[in-house]
Order: sequence, then C-alpha cells, then structure tokens
Amino acid sequence: MGVAQEIFRIGRESADANGGGRLATVTVAVGELAAIEPDLLSFAWEAVTADGPDAGSRLVVEWRPARQLCGACGEVAERAAGSWLRLCPRCGLPLRIEGGDDLDVLHVEFEEGP
Repeated sequence: MGVAQEIFRIGRESADANGGGRLATVTVAVGELAAIEPDLLSFAWEAVTADGPDAGSRLVVEWRPARQLCGACGEVAERAAGSWLRLCPRCGLPLRIEGGDDLDVLHVEFEEGP
C-alpha cells in the first residue's frame, strides 16, 4: 500500500506542477527483484485512488525481468521465472545478475483541470 501511495504522490505532484487536473494514467517500471507483485500494486492503486478525484485512473505496470549472465557464455536463458542459478549450466562458472531492480515512475498522463 505504501508503494502505491508514493506512486500516487509522485503522479499528483507531476499533474499539479503542470496545471492540475485528474490523473488518467500513471506508468511505472517494476523489476523482478524489486519485491513488488504487479497485481497487488494495481489493487493497492485502486484503493488509494478510490474515493478521490483521481478514482478510475489507471496504473500501468511495465515488468522488467532480471537477467543472469555468465562471463564466458553470456546470458543464461535456461532458468525458470523466479528461480536463480548459481552456476552456468554450460560451463560451470558463477553467474551474475543484471537488471530487474527497477521501481520507477515513467510517465504521468492527466486530464487538464479547470
């Protein structure tokens, strides 16, 4: 709920700084490693905006997966979503993780106010 409230605050500040109006759509990037479940975030967004002038606004979540990389073989695509390999299945070297830690407000759309 706190993440949805912060996204709402950022969206509202953006709208107010540009002449006000009702929030229409807020687009966020959520990474696989951000410990945020997109469906729960959307549900929390609806609760945060339900009783105010921004009720009915949409939260669009762009999912950003993390990647596992091997220094010798490159990206390792064999892992199942949500699982992590410690060693490369091809050469046995340790793997590193890149990306997937996103939690950013990307875009705010609003309807111009009076």
